[in-house]
Amino acid sequence: MLPTVDDVLRLEAVRRGQPRVVAGADRTGNRVRWVHVAEVTDIAHLLHGGELVLTTGIALPDEPEPLRAYIGELADVGVSGLMIELGRRYATALPPALIAAAEDHGLPVIVFTHEPAFVDITESVHARIVQDQFAELRASEQLHEIFTQLSVEGASTDEVVRQVAALGGHPVVLENLAHQVLAADAGGADPSELLSAWETRSRPVRPGRRTGYDATSGWLVTMVGARGEDWGRLIIDLGAPPSPRETVLIERAATTLALGRLLDRHAESVERQAHGTIIARILAHAYSDPQEAAARARALGVPLSGRRLLGVVLRHRGPGTPAPPVGELSALAETAAAACKDARLAALVGVLDEGGPHARVGVLASLPARADVETALTEVATRVRKRSGDTVMAAGSVVETIRDVRRSFLEAEQVADVAARGSGARLYYRLPDLRLRGLLHLLRDDARVQTFVERELGPLLQYDAQRGSDLTRILELYLESGRNKAVAAQHAHLSRPAFYERLRRIERVLDADLDDVDSCVSLHVALLALSSVRWERP
Repeated sequence: MLPTVDDVLRLEAVRRGQPRVVAGADRTGNRVRWVHVAEVTDIAHLLHGGELVLTTGIALPDEPEPLRAYIGELADVGVSGLMIELGRRYATALPPALIAAAEDHGLPVIVFTHEPAFVDITESVHARIVQDQFAELRASEQLHEIFTQLSVEGASTDEVVRQVAALGGHPVVLENLAHQVLAADAGGADPSELLSAWETRSRPVRPGRRTGYDATSGWLVTMVGARGEDWGRLIIDLGAPPSPRETVLIERAATTLALGRLLDRHAESVERQAHGTIIARILAHAYSDPQEAAARARALGVPLSGRRLLGVVLRHRGPGTPAPPVGELSALAETAAAACKDARLAALVGVLDEGGPHARVGVLASLPARADVETALTEVATRVRKRSGDTVMAAGSVVETIRDVRRSFLEAEQVADVAARGSGARLYYRLPDLRLRGLLHLLRDDARVQTFVERELGPLLQYDAQRGSDLTRILELYLESGRNKAVAAQHAHLSRPAFYERLRRIERVLDADLDDVDSCVSLHVALLALSSVRWERP
């Protein structure tokens, strides 16, 4: 940053001349780009602005009008100030016409009451300018290195925003073009206060340039986007005009955010990331105050306070199904978000545990007090079913506070686990819909259930393990077919004689009668429990 006239006045080489400001005292904040010694009056046309002019005044005219013209020309070209040594041309004071003209043009004029060494002044000021410019260049280089590394590592939106806040020491907000907060870091301040009525406060702020400072709000704002398509704004709440470093900081961060979105074409949108982050932090109890979660969600257009809240989980059907590709889950999240929007249901929608074996789509629905939960779920599930494939949608219980959201999500995840194992065609599932299978899933960690499974099926499981046979699957097909041997044989892709022979083998291994209803009920329950026990859970 260039020094000001005030900064120059504090330099030891200048102070030795006992400087005194005699005009333009309110403009000593002018930046000094260079120092120029000039003893002629027609010097203005050789200057470019920002120079601090030093002179003994020896060549200045006597008449008031030429003096006023001299000052006017310097002011018009934009010099930062004029320093005049007393003693050679002017003994103790400058002409009143010169001082009056300087005041009229807002040009700082400083007199030296003691003979200064102009060469010492120019060396000191130029050294300060070069030193500051080098420091600014070094700071810019450091910012470039930091944000390049973030880009290479594929840093998330939250990580980039957090880094900007740490480097700048001020609150930072990333918003979309609808003025909804996608990511924020309060920089040690109160997040609720930072995000309060965000959209109302943000809309009037329009600096007029791609990067600009709004004096009314105290915000430094830059657009975020690439290839002519802007999708958001990055804002630093400075409270004072920015330094060049702060301008470089916000512009470099905006470039990193835009580049990240371009490179990761298959990743979820920034909005989905923001939604998913809030849900994940609520589930992890990462917010010290639930009001912070409410403020962040409200800044995204989703009110959580004073609402009925519902955890919903969407996942692909099938036990042991490997996590789908990130792009596939992101598409499902976008589908769910669009379905909620079409159904006019306020909701946070994002991918949870992205990239992990238990990745799934989470929806935190926010319902008005009088809204019918079943109607809302049906509308959303119908739209998801039309746009997505074989997807299971499960909902937990309705809760009244943010603190209880985790309980609703845990229930939804348990329901989704069980529902994904079956072949039901319901639009969505809740705990009462799962009946016996749901009960066994909830009790899967109970040692008594596990003992029951081993007692009923242990010999058959051991037989299959030793011989590589599939008698357990044959038994399951037989019981799921309602003990209809012909249908079960068809599902097993076996002839009836071959299927009947395997049933007889099962009876011998288990020492059980498959024509006995009680035996079949007990074995069926054991198979359902085995499915829950073997289920790989998050």
